[in-house]
Amino acid sequence: MLAERLPGILPPLREDEQLESAAVHSVAGARDRLEQVWRGERPFVAPHHSVTRAALTGGGSGRIRPGAVSIAHNGVLFIDEAPEVAAGVLELLRTPMETGRIDVARHHGTVRFPARFQLVLASNPCPCGAAEPVDCRCRGGVRDRYLHRLSGPLLDRVDLSVRTRTDPTSGLVPADDLVSTSGESSAEVRDRVIEARGRSVHRWKRWASNASVPGPFLRREYPADDAGMALLQEKLRVGTVSHRGVDRTLRVAWTMADLSGSAQPGTSQVMDALELYTSAVDRDGV
Repeated sequence: MLAERLPGILPPLREDEQLESAAVHSVAGARDRLEQVWRGERPFVAPHHSVTRAALTGGGSGRIRPGAVSIAHNGVLFIDEAPEVAAGVLELLRTPMETGRIDVARHHGTVRFPARFQLVLASNPCPCGAAEPVDCRCRGGVRDRYLHRLSGPLLDRVDLSVRTRTDPTSGLVPADDLVSTSGESSAEVRDRVIEARGRSVHRWKRWASNASVPGPFLRREYPADDAGMALLQEKLRVGTVSHRGVDRTLRVAWTMADLSGSAQPGTSQVMDALELYTSAVDRDGV
């Protein structure tokens, strides 16, 4: 439910993004999505966990068609029950997550499709779906092996990890949460996101978002404050994060700074970004 609402808080597609997405959908034969694109709505693609390599990345026996990663270009790619996806298929996401494109090779040539998307992975903590280890009905070791199906290199490319929990006293969602009307609407959140995105676009000029800025440039020209960078350096030294993790944490810290209107990420924002990133790397729920 949360993943499906993510496009509703993202900035509308720019004209160049509309043209890119419309071209992909036309080639894929997904003409039902064209009206959505021309309205400026970002694509939302949710393939089943039984998705094949060709369906995810593109292919076909005749004319090569884009896969889910390209249909989700400029939008959101949501994969539920991620550990149930064949490991070799899920690993195919690593390259487009880094480059924003996918190359589909066949005997008669190679076709390149755009594939810059926001990836959302969701999973139960184990096959039986128990929220806490004490409630798990799986046999010994199954719970750990289940989440370890998500490889370290893949999780190293995941910026944020959040574990949802029920009310610890009752094991149920609190009744007040089901009828609460105090939360913000998607439109209100979207206004904040658009404002924050505007700050990043004004700052970078060459790139459309914080996620697109090269790591070396970010560290050299736009670091966090001294204490924040020292913290990242120490985490890198002890092996808590990789070099890729430092760059991804710094990008998230900049996004937090943009949302708060700060001129530079501070130590608290770096710490928050680090906590969210290392939760993914430690596989503490996805």
